Amino acid sequence: MATQRLGSILSHLAPHKTGVASITQKNPDDIVITLAIRTPLAKGKKGGFKDTDLDYIVYALLKQVLDKSKIDPALVEDICLGNVGDPRAAYKVRAAMLAAGFPHTSAASSVNRFCSSGLKAVQDIAGQITNGSIDIGLAMGGESMSHNTGGDDPFSPEIMAHQEAADCTQPMIQTSENVGSDFNISRRQQDEYAVESFRRAEVAQKAGWFEDEIVPITTKVKDPKTGELKEITLTKDEGPRYGTTLEGLSKIRPALPQFGDKTTGGNASQVTDGAAAVLLMKRSKAIELGQPILAKFVGATVAGVPPRVMGIGPSAAIPKLLAKYQLTKEDIDIFEINEAFASMAVYCLNVLGLDHSKLNPRGGAIALGHPLGATGARQICTILSEARRTKKKILVTSMCDWFYVWFYVWFYVWF
Repeated sequence: MATQRLGSILSHLAPHKTGVASITQKNPDDIVITLAIRTPLAKGKKGGFKDTDLDYIVYALLKQVLDKSKIDPALVEDICLGNVGDPRAAYKVRAAMLAAGFPHTSAASSVNRFCSSGLKAVQDIAGQITNGSIDIGLAMGGESMSHNTGGDDPFSPEIMAHQEAADCTQPMIQTSENVGSDFNISRRQQDEYAVESFRRAEVAQKAGWFEDEIVPITTKVKDPKTGELKEITLTKDEGPRYGTTLEGLSKIRPALPQFGDKTTGGNASQVTDGAAAVLLMKRSKAIELGQPILAKFVGATVAGVPPRVMGIGPSAAIPKLLAKYQLTKEDIDIFEINEAFASMAVYCLNVLGLDHSKLNPRGGAIALGHPLGATGARQICTILSEARRTKKKILVTSMCDWFYVWFYVWFYVWF
């Protein structure tokens, strides 16, 4: 312990490093990931989780966290669940953790930053560890879009009188159409991007590349004709559509033609159920407990964009964070951006000048699905799995929601 403390002091006294060197150096106080797993992603309202509520999905994944990590559950001081559509998410994660085997002395909460909720949970847990509030925490994202209820009350007239504030009420499909129209991103460009997402997901799934990030979940599904409940075990994502072609996608009708004619069910993310979990602690604690060190959490930032084009957020957040760490896009091996809509992904790809081969190499939400609060944490599971496969070390994942973008840099540590 004294040696670790001495190393920490010496690292602070050493000359300050910048760029890649600054994020690849190891320090006992580094915040590291020791486990990153997820459920299969199931089609909303018709897939394997259609009759399974959020509480059970979270419970089942928490059981897998304990089984895979072998960590003493009493050491996990806080569990934070990112969730968007369930008003009782905080109750459900608390109850689920207790039933899964965590003691009542461990805390639980939920956070909602729309599609960035899973990443927000990671940042919150990492922040608590950094400032010494806790030693070990679990960040999660979970969504049962099969059971989410809508019906938000309208904003007050005072808010609706302000144009940008009123734009916050636009459906996300409308914001996708705004991006396509404002920045001249054609239907064909969007369909071409979606075809490639499906192709990559198909290649990855057939090759078994998702298997080390997915844990099997046993649940029950109701026969729509007889009402009989049947026990099933989900082991793989249901979203990939093998053999997707440009010709096939071009025949799909626009989702909401009153807003535009470019966004369809083929080039937008799928309605999905699922969850993901990321276990975090300091490097010194991981070494003490014999936990595997998968990645180092380096940092995060947030950047706002006009609500009417909310999905272009990565184009603002990525340069901002790279500048903070004196990095360039060429320093990054893999970018993971949420494909809420192809219009927005194409915009970010073009404006940032990214090499498409570095972006979402296993496909994204268009092909895999987008369980709103879970996607950010799911991206971490996927990108770390890809790092293990390719031996690439500097990783980036970003995520957009209505107003904000959360952007993370990860350094994969090999031993």
